[in-house]
Amino acid sequence: GFQTGNTVQVRLFGQTLGSACSEWSQLSLALARLFAPGQTDRSLQTADRQALVSLVSFSLGGLVAKIGDKIGNNTRLWFFLGTIFQALLTAIAAITIHLGGQGSIASVRGSPAWTNPLGDVALGFASASMGLQGVMAKRLKSEFNACIVLSTTWVELVGDPKLFCRGFVKTREHRIYAILSAFVGGFTAFAILDRISDAGAFGIGAGIRILVAVGWLFVPAKALDDRY
Repeated sequence: GFQTGNTVQVRLFGQTLGSACSEWSQLSLALARLFAPGQTDRSLQTADRQALVSLVSFSLGGLVAKIGDKIGNNTRLWFFLGTIFQALLTAIAAITIHLGGQGSIASVRGSPAWTNPLGDVALGFASASMGLQGVMAKRLKSEFNACIVLSTTWVELVGDPKLFCRGFVKTREHRIYAILSAFVGGFTAFAILDRISDAGAFGIGAGIRILVAVGWLFVPAKALDDRY
């Protein structure tokens, strides 16, 4: 989901570079590699293919949020249906990666997991669910849309004019909560991954999204309208 901040392993001009960059940057580097002096390998590397699958799927998932424009972006119905659809996409990713039968974690840097076709399909569904989540959160005008673009949240947090003000500052606190939530979520996900594999982690993620969808049904109408 972190299209602007994934930590990726990029092989460029015969060297291995550990780089924090977006899928889009990785694709541009992959294209540049084709014009490197003495470069004869014209194939699409696994990491490059995965970046392309993730980026395209993420964008397609975001386009699904156009449905909210018809239903109403601030309605309980859309928040419920959209989150249920996110859970469905995540569940499909869980089933697909389970059927793929590959390891859950890359053995070494530069040697990614999920390299078979079913792995690409799982990555696509997972990325699409994050794309839909990102657009829905953006339309809600919430600081918690940061779960998709965490780099932006860090910039907004340290650049907040009220960063060092005493007392409760809503925008500052929400950004801090979002960053901490993403950190705790990642820590927890790895612990789950280490115990029950990636398919199980995706399954638990789908279950959490269903709980979130049900939670939307209990949000007061005024709380939703105030966001607009």
